[in-house]
Amino acid sequence: MKRRSFFSVLAVLAGAAGVLAIGGCKKNDAAAALYPVAPAWRLKDLQGQDVTLSQFKGKVVIVDFWATWCAPCRAEMPAYVALHKQFEERGLVIVGISLDAQGPGVVQKFTDSLGITYPIVMGNDEVTEAYQVQVMPTTFVVDREGRIRHKKVGAIADQVEFEKLIASFL
Repeated sequence: MKRRSFFSVLAVLAGAAGVLAIGGCKKNDAAAALYPVAPAWRLKDLQGQDVTLSQFKGKVVIVDFWATWCAPCRAEMPAYVALHKQFEERGLVIVGISLDAQGPGVVQKFTDSLGITYPIVMGNDEVTEAYQVQVMPTTFVVDREGRIRHKKVGAIADQVEFEKLIASFL
């Protein structure tokens, strides 16, 4: 009988220690377990200047993989321009990662024709592999701590809901 109560007490103590350990976790620790850190990248913009994900630290970043020949990509770009204008002052950055093989000249003409106001960089196999992009458009929302909080495959289905999602991170 003494043996059973010893193990009962031990089980209660172990459970209490577990509760204390869980209760002691910081909010960021929980986020770290749920949301992966966005892979770092260094890519060239359309003028040949380096752009890195890390230069946007502390901001909410929409990372959008797209191409000029992708009809759903083209269709959602005006919505990104509107989001950029609406939330830029609150810390939103949108970065379009073009996967066009024809180069920055073609992309520049295209973005000029649409009035794109956010940064565009030229992607490569390394960044598409790091983000596991298989379909375009594929879009990631990276929070202020650099963690991927949302992944969208395909064009924006509901603009209002996407705006609410972005606003919730700002």
